[in-house]
Order: sequence, then structure tokens, then C-alpha cells
Amino acid sequence: MTWILGHLFAVCIGISLGLLGGGGSVLALPVLVYIMGVPPKPAIAMTLIIVGSVSLLGSIPHARRGNLNLKVAAIFGSATMVGAYLGARMATLPFITSAFQMILFGLSMLVAAGLMIYRSIKAKPESNEDELASIQYIKPACKYCWLWLMTEGIAVGVLTGLVGVGGGFAIVPALVLLGNIPMRQAIGTSLLIIACNSVAGLLGYLGHVSLDWTLTVSFTFLAGCGTVIGAYLAQFVSTKQLQKGFGYFLLAVATFVLIQNRDSLLQGLKKSSAYQQPNNAHAHRPPRVDRL
Repeated sequence: MTWILGHLFAVCIGISLGLLGGGGSVLALPVLVYIMGVPPKPAIAMTLIIVGSVSLLGSIPHARRGNLNLKVAAIFGSATMVGAYLGARMATLPFITSAFQMILFGLSMLVAAGLMIYRSIKAKPESNEDELASIQYIKPACKYCWLWLMTEGIAVGVLTGLVGVGGGFAIVPALVLLGNIPMRQAIGTSLLIIACNSVAGLLGYLGHVSLDWTLTVSFTFLAGCGTVIGAYLAQFVSTKQLQKGFGYFLLAVATFVLIQNRDSLLQGLKKSSAYQQPNNAHAHRPPRVDRL
């Protein structure tokens, strides 16, 4: 039963990528860990394969429509790939526990959910004109935006390598505001960047975790089918309402992940306080007085 449920979610992962251009990784990891029973570290590496493959598949239609900006992808993508490899190498260190990765993942989901809800609330009312086509070039937010673009790229890449988050919720706004490209190009370019991040992050994990290749291939295939379905449904669905609903769904999943790992977080806090307690007790101990 769990096998069927997990693979149904794989289709939903692809649909979310096809509809929104992101959101796949934040669904793939909880499904693999809590439904399919895969340990977090291998699940993160498998998530990189699944989301990377599906993102690459999703970028092909954008390439045919001319919605890929290869120059911006090279600048931002090179930084994110370096960050993704470094993040994956950090994840293999002994002191980076699975519980820490899942807590960081849950916090990342909270940020992503908040941004999606905020954008859906602040979005202008839809008109008959295509919403994405109406968003043209935006004035750059800074003079040397390419430097900030690479800086954010490294940060997003590290997060991708550590917890498997593709980072579409941060990549698309960065490409629009800092890369100075239209929204359509930002979505298509972000898919290509996510695919490159996944490759770099996977290279950092290889040799350090064992992967269930059968499950990975089946998830990737079904997610790819879901992407095709999502791309078709995108023309019939309101983007604003979809983002808002998906944002609240992510909020619920993030809360679930954090609750599941609350014991590990509390244990870590207790250990840190236990290390400090002897020192504090010694500091407040009254001075010894020797009697004759």
C-alpha cells in the first residue's frame, strides 16, 4: 500500500513542477523518508536525481520557445553548482546528522511556503492578458547585480546539497530581480539551473551513501509523466490560487517534518545545556574555607 501511495505522490511531484516550475524537491524528500522508509541521507541523494531529471525534462519545452537565458544560467548556475557540491560534501561529515538535515529542510519549507503565500496575496488581479507575458524587464536592484547573483547562487547551492531542496522559490526571484530577465525566461532558466545543481550535489554524495536505484528510476519516470500532465494543466489553472493553495500545503508538510524531528532537536538542546551546567555550577560554587 505504501509503495502505491508513494508512487502516486511521485506523479504529484511532477505535476507541481509542470504547473509551478518548482516544488518537486520539497515533496520528494518527505515522501521518500516518511512513506517509502528511505533513510534521510540516501533519500536526499535520490531526491537530487529525481528532481534534476524532471527539471531537465521540463526545461526542454522552454528551450524550444526560446525561454532559456544561457548567459545568466552560466553565471548563476556555475555558482550554484559549486555550492551544491560543497553542501553535499558537508552533509557526509559525521557531525551533520540526519535529524539536523531534516530540521533544516523543514525550516526551508517554511520559508518557501511563506514566500508562495505572500506572493499570491500581493499578486495583481489576473487579466485576459497572459500574466507571465505581461511581466517584462524589471529594473535591477543593485549596480553590480551579477556579484549578488553569484553570492546567492552559492548559498542556494549549499542548501541544495545539504537537504536536496532545488531552490526554485529563491532562484526565480533572483533571476528576475538580479539577472534582469523576464519571468518566462526566469522559470525556464531556473529548471536548467536546478538540473545542474542536482548533478553537482549528486557527485558530492556518490561513494558515501547507497542508493535504491529501482525506486529512484520508478519515481523519476512517474514524476516525468506528471510534469507532462502539469504542463498541460497549467493553461487551465489559475496560477495565483494554485500558488496560494500549494503554499498552505507546504506549510502543513513543514510542520509535520519539524514535529517528527522535535525529539532530536530537544536532545541537542539538552546536551548543549548539560555541557554548560558543570561550568556554571563551578562558577557559582562558594570559595572553600580551610579551618584550622
